[in-house]
Amino acid sequence: MPTLIRFFIVILFIAALIYGAMFALVVFVEPSEKTVSDRIPARELFQN
Repeated sequence: MPTLIRFFIVILFIAALIYGAMFALVVFVEPSEKTVSDRIPARELFQN
């Protein structure tokens, strides 16, 4: 039983690290806005 509890504690610790990393990305990283334009040749628009 102690091995199972240790396993769950390790899994919870890893999940907490992942959650903390995602939270840090949300708080500290600001996405930049930029206009994206791509030219598409007219011959590619009408191909079936």
